Amino acid sequence: MNKARLSQLLTFLEEDNKDPFNWYAVGNEYRTEEPLKAVEYFEELRTRFPAYVPTYYILAETLVVLEEMERAKEVYERGIAVAKEAGEQKALAELQNAYQNFLFELD
Repeated sequence: MNKARLSQLLTFLEEDNKDPFNWYAVGNEYRTEEPLKAVEYFEELRTRFPAYVPTYYILAETLVVLEEMERAKEVYERGIAVAKEAGEQKALAELQNAYQNFLFELD
C-alpha cells in the first residue's frame, strides 16, 4: 500500500464523498494489505451508489480472498443484475466470466 497515495485518496474522498470513484479508489488501495478495511469502503460504496457497477467485481474478489464465499456469490449475482439493468455489456461479460470461474473453483 502506498501511504502517500492513500493519504491523497482519503483527502479526495473527504473533499467529495459524492463521487463513487473516490470510494472505489480508497477501497482498492486498502485491498492487498487490509482487505477487511477495503470491504468496508466497498460496502459503503455499494450502499451509497448501488448502480456503480465496478463495485461488484472488486468487492466480490475481495470477499473471495477473505473466504467469504456466500457473500461473494451474492455480490456477483447482484452485480450481474445491476450491469444488465444498466446495459453495461462489457462489465456484464466480465462479471459473468468472473462468476463462472468463481463457481468452478467452488466445486
